[in-house]
Amino acid sequence: MAHPRLQLDSYRLLGRSGLRISPLALGTMTFGGDWGWGAADDEARRIFDAYVDRGGNFIDTANAYTNGSSERLLGQFAEGKRDRLVISTKFTMSMDPADPNAGGNHRKSMLRSVEQSLQRLRTDYIDLLYLHMWDDTTPVEEVLRGMDDLVRQGKVLYLGVSDIPAWQAARMQAIADLRGSAPFIALQSEYNLAERTPERELFPMAREMGLGVVPWSPLANGVLAGKYRREDLEAPVDAASVVGTRRSIAAGYGSLNARTLDIADVVVAIAAECGYSAAQVALAWTLRNPGVASTLVGARRIEQFEDNLAALSVELTAAQWARLEDASSISLGFPHDMLRSPMIQQSIAGGTRLPVRTW
Repeated sequence: MAHPRLQLDSYRLLGRSGLRISPLALGTMTFGGDWGWGAADDEARRIFDAYVDRGGNFIDTANAYTNGSSERLLGQFAEGKRDRLVISTKFTMSMDPADPNAGGNHRKSMLRSVEQSLQRLRTDYIDLLYLHMWDDTTPVEEVLRGMDDLVRQGKVLYLGVSDIPAWQAARMQAIADLRGSAPFIALQSEYNLAERTPERELFPMAREMGLGVVPWSPLANGVLAGKYRREDLEAPVDAASVVGTRRSIAAGYGSLNARTLDIADVVVAIAAECGYSAAQVALAWTLRNPGVASTLVGARRIEQFEDNLAALSVELTAAQWARLEDASSISLGFPHDMLRSPMIQQSIAGGTRLPVRTW
């Protein structure tokens, strides 16, 4: 039986909530040229309009993306359309390197970041606020109380976490549930054919704790789109800076290496067999995971963005999906591989055949 093709208005629920979001989210880290590789203002507007005009409603940014230009442009573009959009932003990243309290997860950083985001976004509420990165210093009780206060004040509607150990996210969600605080409904994590390690702990945690997963970098910083070659591995890179070129970003994140290029070769080959672009195939693969609520897509040019949106209609054979799985497979590690082994399953269940849970 053929599956109905997805559209941007094939809305899904985000985590354990009633919030309705598009299956592809518009990532706006490319909005603005401050970092040397983003979209100019006019091109960013065309990308925004192309997304919203097709029914897309889930838009992602962060306080420090392109030094604040991303939020500023999004605030301009959303004028007159604000209430129909689900706008998410994040706090943690410092906007003032000279100020020791300008970044991090603590209450002072959180409150100042949210107030500045509201100003740049030209709005009086944020639909979804993420803790952007775990800083490993702020007590979880301080984070939870600060975020819950923002929800009670009406400045934030929903909460999420990003780039955080699974055990820490589970701990925070359990505390929030026990205290009756606003829960987390979303988890952002890198997830793509080249980076499947979130399948070990993050995806199972999200399933059990009611968080919808929103993968970022589904193209592994462009590597899975087939835009890099082996010679790109030789060029020097400043791994500590987001300023430069897209190749330097890919290398700095660790996305550009011999293994990911091997995986990209398989993606490119399968795409060529079916008349799709490599980017479309790689994006479509993320949407097959039932734990994925919405995949982030971003682009510097409208042509790239239009190509990405077509990932919603990708259809491959079972054999082609299996080739992608095989090329990108990882070990789940201990204790998962051990617990799934036939010997251990026999010792647990005896002769009873039990269903295998995925996500």
